Amino acid sequence: MGVKPLHAALPTYSPQTLAVLTPLRTGAARSRAELAAYTGLSPSTVTARVDPLIAAGVIVEDGTDDSRGGRRPRRLAVRGDLGTVASVDLGVERSTIGLVDYAGSSLAHRHLVLDLAEGPDAVLRRVAEELAALAAANGAPTVTGAAIALPGPVSAETGRLVAPSRMPGWHDVDVAALLSDVLGVPALASNDANCMAVGELVGGDPEALNQVFIKAGSGIGSGVVAGGRLYTGRSGAAGDISHVTVPGAAPVPCSCGRVGCLDAVASGSALTRAAQEAGRDVSDVETVIDLARNGDALATGLLREAGSMTGGVLATIVNFFTPDRLVVGGSLSASDVFIAAIKSKLWADCLPMATEKLEVAVPHHPRTGGILGAARLFLDAAFGPESARSVLRVSARA
Repeated sequence: MGVKPLHAALPTYSPQTLAVLTPLRTGAARSRAELAAYTGLSPSTVTARVDPLIAAGVIVEDGTDDSRGGRRPRRLAVRGDLGTVASVDLGVERSTIGLVDYAGSSLAHRHLVLDLAEGPDAVLRRVAEELAALAAANGAPTVTGAAIALPGPVSAETGRLVAPSRMPGWHDVDVAALLSDVLGVPALASNDANCMAVGELVGGDPEALNQVFIKAGSGIGSGVVAGGRLYTGRSGAAGDISHVTVPGAAPVPCSCGRVGCLDAVASGSALTRAAQEAGRDVSDVETVIDLARNGDALATGLLREAGSMTGGVLATIVNFFTPDRLVVGGSLSASDVFIAAIKSKLWADCLPMATEKLEVAVPHHPRTGGILGAARLFLDAAFGPESARSVLRVSARA
């Protein structure tokens, strides 16, 4: 089963009427005039669609915007307390759970340490318990849906995890269906880098419609936003740079069966392993970063080389896609050496036209981008027409 669009829950209103909710929910429009400009509808048609939703309490008028001549426009917003999305960003080293309202605002969140090797059933039961405690502690509105960001490839065709390199026992698991069964609400699953890419749209620059998000943590992944929407491609793997072979890199074996992949030579796990092999007493990439901050030449060199290799792979994407923003998140984004090496390689390898207005940035929501993005994907599915949801696998309890 799929997540029912909101018009299925409110059959009095047509999908066309409810379509005005998406630009309001995402911040693309904040008034009747802006809705008309965004949708191309006439002001009278917008009013005909908005007024019944205000009367039903789905949309609220919460103030006025600056006048551009004439009467000041009334500001419109979707009521956040219509429901709550339980959102999960599952990580190898740290996970985050949160509650997001229907306006897309974070109500509460909590960081957890979970052992993914315990398997999907045990992990998701623990997640459900923690979400229930979080909801009870914060008096959140009723949880009506769930979304989960996963550190592995998620097939757009089946919704199942595909050979996740750091999640033993999770291959071919329909995580959305399991989470739906545990929580008793519809659920959606997507790749974590994709969710973080969408999370950058929450409260971000509305003009930055084309973005590439790089999650550089224990592993390396990426997500692409084109025209303000997540682009996943046919299979769901669009933009994934994890297994791009790095020219000239050491032939380090990768989980995919090849050697010299970016994930195998430049990820946090790869740097931790290299530092350990060189005799440094480190347990994670954060320790490697701390060593570099304290002037350790080996750690600095490892981070610089990893940043240069990552920048070399990204240069091809930037030349091809010319995004507005390139966002580097994950634990490695805390390293100035790593970020500087990426920038240096980009500016050396890209055409000037590709980098002239390119912003290389760290995330707007470094700790909660995954849960915000996952929840937004769920709400896009729940509020949108059936045809708009074909790129996502959404499961629900039968």
